[in-house]
This record gives sequence, structure tokens and C-alpha cells, in this order.
Amino acid sequence: MKYVLAGASGFLGKALTLDLVANGHQVLRLVRRPPSGPDEVRWDPARGDLDPAALDDPDVLVNLAGANIGRPWTPTYRMTIRESRVSTTATLAAAATRLDRRPVLLTQSGIGGYGTDLGDRVLTEDSELGEGFLSDVVRLWEGALEPAREAGSRVAALRTGVVLDSKAPAFRLLSLPFRIGLGGRLGPGTQYFPVVSLTDWIRAVRHVGENDSVSGPVNITLPTPATNRELTEALATALHRPSLVPVPAFLMKAALGEFAWELLGSKRALPTRLQSTGFTFHHPTVTAAISAALA
Repeated sequence: MKYVLAGASGFLGKALTLDLVANGHQVLRLVRRPPSGPDEVRWDPARGDLDPAALDDPDVLVNLAGANIGRPWTPTYRMTIRESRVSTTATLAAAATRLDRRPVLLTQSGIGGYGTDLGDRVLTEDSELGEGFLSDVVRLWEGALEPAREAGSRVAALRTGVVLDSKAPAFRLLSLPFRIGLGGRLGPGTQYFPVVSLTDWIRAVRHVGENDSVSGPVNITLPTPATNRELTEALATALHRPSLVPVPAFLMKAALGEFAWELLGSKRALPTRLQSTGFTFHHPTVTAAISAALA
């Protein structure tokens, strides 16, 4: 199959590209600079500029682009977070409507769309989106798919938890305190903390891209949700380090501002749509996912 990737230079984009190429697929990467080879096409999503003819009849368009949400959410950076996701998705959707053969269109999305702190409530793809900044971003982000859907493309939004891998920036930050013996739970530790292994994330993207029965929102998280305490204890055990230094919630709020709630809030998300369409996880538990990340 022929995949077109936006955000191919990021951690997830590089990993997905390597996997697709290794499995015999063709990958065309969208770049914002002059192309350096035949596997690149220039685009300007801020201006909605992408020539559909340059894509040369793709099967799947994948948007992984988006500014890092781990920085302070100033008014200016809130706009950057939102526009970096909405403009890229909208540009791909517009290109899809102009192709003779309608491609599948996938966009990365976020579990944060369900809301901030939902306790033990089980979240499936049928759950309503919540309130707050990231929920509003997800509404616009996924809403940008609509022109492609109306034009006949199959579209899906990949609502992904934290991807665990030794090279993943988020996992490196999460594991660093443990490596120096200062790790512990975040806040109370009772909050559900949605994660997934890199291997299963890649497999899930391919499953959605290649399975005609999958559309709409798709949760990509462990099928056995873990709390933050369970995650940190599993990480400490895998690294042979203690888990004795919890990070107080007030300190996280002071350091991270509103983003702290994305780490302290509880989201018990289940990958219902994946599993109902035959997807099985290689790493279904937090222990297995951490072991895979550290392997």
C-alpha cells in the first residue's frame, strides 16, 4: 500500500515509517522544506497548500503532526497547539476530496479529549468528549476530517495514550527519576493513566489503515487500564529501582500549570473499537508494555 505521512520527522512518524517500509509498503513524507528525494513532497499546511497530484494515488493519508503539549499553555502557545493539528488535518482532508480515488484518512488525536478527571468511569469511543482546552482541540482536530468523510473517504481519529518506548520523549522523562533512584507516583497515584507500547501503537495504526470496518474515533490504549501507581511500580521493578518519592500534586501544578491535570486526571479508556474488529495486543498489560519499552 502507499502511505502519505504528515509529521514523519517526529518520534512516532519515524517509527511508523521504518515499520511500513520494512513490511513492503511505500511511504511518501510531507515536508515543509524543499524535498530531498522522490519520497518527499512539499506542503504548507498553514496556508492549506498541498498539490493532490503530487501524492500520486495514495491508499492511506496519516496525520501525526502537532506541537508538543508538554510546554506551558500560554495564550499564544494554545493557538499553536490547536492550529498545528487542525490546519494539517484540514489540508489533508481537502487533498483527499480532490483525488480521483478516495484514500483512507487517519489523524492522530488524544485521550485528553474525554476530559480532565473522570475517576473510574470507563471511556469507550462512544463516550462523549469532555470540557476544557484539550477537549476543544480534539473537537476541532477530528472535525477537520469531515470534508473527506463527506466526499467518500473512510476516516478515523486515533485517540492515543502515552506511547511507551525507550526513545519516546515522554517515556524518557517519566523514567529518568527512577533511573537515579528518585522515582514515585504522580500525585495520588490512583488516577488511571492511559498508555500503550510503541509496537502496539504501530500495529494499531496499520490495523485501522487496512481494515475497512474501522472508522470514527479509535482509542489506542492498553486493554487492561493501569493506574499511575501501577505504572510507576512496574517501571521501578523493571529498572530495579525504588518507587519511594511521590511527586506532590501541588508541585506539579506549580511547575506545569494546566497541563498538570493531563497527568493527574484519571482517564480509564478502553480500546473497544480495535478489539471489536479483531485487533489483539502484543503487550496488553502495563508490565508487558514497560518491558517492551526497555527491551
